Amino acid sequence: MIPVIRTYRRIPNIVDELLGYDKQGGRTENYTQLCKPAVNVTEQENNFQIDVAAPGFDRSELKVTIDNNLLTISSVPSEKQSETKEKYLKREYATSSFSRSFELPENVESDKIEASHKNGVLSISIPKKAKIEIPVQEIEVK
Repeated sequence: MIPVIRTYRRIPNIVDELLGYDKQGGRTENYTQLCKPAVNVTEQENNFQIDVAAPGFDRSELKVTIDNNLLTISSVPSEKQSETKEKYLKREYATSSFSRSFELPENVESDKIEASHKNGVLSISIPKKAKIEIPVQEIEVK
């Protein structure tokens, strides 16, 4: 007789779903996306463009780095000491730190990447290397 092995998975509940846990107790993609800023990546003829929704962040709080063809966008909000003694009844507006990484293709000029921050959007322009077309050559067979 062949033994039957049964596996039991946790039954998901509404609390797990809201907190972003999957059936095995790990984080779901939905939770991960909630913790990261929205990003648009587009490709034009001469460059790639990354636009990151970063409302509430100052330019000085945003950091863009490249390490081994990995572009990382991160932020650590400054902790501003408030002099007011306001008592919040409800506080939903707050910025938190984030980090997003993108692997760059080989056809970019990483030393010419430019970033700007305007109206709550961090824009990163990644220029492509110029295409070098090698003309077709006929090689004499000897």
